[in-house]
Parts: sequence; C-alpha cells; structure tokens
Amino acid sequence: MNAKVLGLEQIAQVARRLRAEGKKLVVTNGCFDLLHVGHVRYLERARKLGDALAVGVNGDDSVRALKGEARPLNNESDRAEVLAALACVDFVTIFPEVRATHFLERVQPGIYVKGGDYKPETLDARESAALQKVGADVRIIPFEPGYSTSSLIERMQGA
Repeated sequence: MNAKVLGLEQIAQVARRLRAEGKKLVVTNGCFDLLHVGHVRYLERARKLGDALAVGVNGDDSVRALKGEARPLNNESDRAEVLAALACVDFVTIFPEVRATHFLERVQPGIYVKGGDYKPETLDARESAALQKVGADVRIIPFEPGYSTSSLIERMQGA
C-alpha cells in the first residue's frame, strides 16, 4: 500500500496541522472505479486550488450501493493505491458510507471540490450542511466531456 493512503483519523490530523500552518486543504471524493484521463485532469485542477489534496474513496459496499452489484471493478485498496500514485494527490482515505458526510466532518476541508456534473444546489443536503458547518468553500470543476467510467465499461462490454 502507498504511504499516502491513510486512515480517516490520520487524514483528520494532517488537516488540523495544515490549518494550524495557515494552509488550505482541498478535498474531493468519489468511487474512482476505473481511473481515466477525465479523473486525472479533474484531480490536477483540484490540487491547484490549495496547498494539499486529499481524496476520499468510497469503499466497496458503498460503490455497490451507488453503482449496482457489478461494481466496483477494482477493490477499494487498489483504487486508493492507484490514486495515491498520482503526483497531484497528497493523501487518500477510504470511507465506508455512501455519502461523504462523516469524512467531511472529520477532515474539515478548506475547499471541497466536485466535478461539473454537480452544482452546489445538487450536492447531498447532509454533505452541504457538513461543509457549511466547517466553513468549506465549495468549488465545481467543469466536467471533462467524453470521459466517464460508465461509458468506458459499456465500450469494453461491446468489444
């Protein structure tokens, strides 16, 4: 396992240290089931918004709940390790819940980033409440057209 893959409490400690140093922690989350160039560009842009980037990865059970029984294609440890190998990603943690609410409450990011398929008003209400409570700035990074895990899977199944 990559040394950048940490437990939730370890990430929370790192976040507290960064805040004490006056630095901004950028946080995002997702399934990241089949990493593609759209993910990489998104993560690179997210990292530029602050001093460090932490990525919360949905655990296997939560991916199944969100995407169906055929997913994830890659297990949570493998997905976390692949993300941690990216230069733009400073820290990765796996969270078991479907929603990132607990992850966000513990980490208390300075900036929270989602892809352009979201709008601030379409974020989960509990996640939005957690972000407001900790004073996080929500940023939406424009969606990379033509890149999606679901469409890649469909193309692979048709091959």
